[in-house]
Amino acid sequence: MTRVVSLVPSLTEAVAVSAPGLLAGVTDWCSRPADTGAIRIGGTKNPDVEAIVALRPDLVVANEEENRAPDLDALRAAGLEVLVTEVRTLPQAFTELERVLRACGVPRPRWLDDAEAAWAAVEPAEPRRAVVPVWRRPWMVLGRDTFAGDLLARLGVDNVYAGHPERYPRIPLDELNAAGADLVVLPDEPYRFTADDGPEAFPALPAALVDGRMLTWYGPSLAAAPTELRAALR
Repeated sequence: MTRVVSLVPSLTEAVAVSAPGLLAGVTDWCSRPADTGAIRIGGTKNPDVEAIVALRPDLVVANEEENRAPDLDALRAAGLEVLVTEVRTLPQAFTELERVLRACGVPRPRWLDDAEAAWAAVEPAEPRRAVVPVWRRPWMVLGRDTFAGDLLARLGVDNVYAGHPERYPRIPLDELNAAGADLVVLPDEPYRFTADDGPEAFPALPAALVDGRMLTWYGPSLAAAPTELRAALR
């Protein structure tokens, strides 16, 4: 494998750290590493299909949640091989990362071993009920069957909306404040919650501001995620 296009920031980092120089194209949202040397080919939701085809990659790596099926179908119709991942739990993340790297011809990296060991060492914590907004205007929260929700559960955080029929439901703010949570968890992506933008909406709840990469990215960051998330959740 010599040329890869990544349509997923997490996978971009995983491939770039494991095999520098392999990436031919990445999205505008692929921020790590800061300079992959790859061509920017648009966003995760609106990639430039013609530009990707022109790069003549051996493989395009994508994700069923982050990328749109019509774009992936167009790439396949152009004769490109597209590997689509599904990551909704931590074990899935480890399995899919190994699958992507193997498809890229990359040996299993040390960081993947470190990440598995770090999460295997996590000890049960006293459970806390939390609401986990991921957007405001309108307010949207983690619902059922999400990777971030699975990570939080392993750290003792019980997502109030984990049983909601939608994965990212829109919930009015007054309902969020009346949901019986002990905590509000505010990541800095996809919406950039900060100390001045988010906690004031939940005056009765302690707010945990967390690094969105540690909570939502599956890649090298998983090795440090348990320690950093536990520190933020305190």
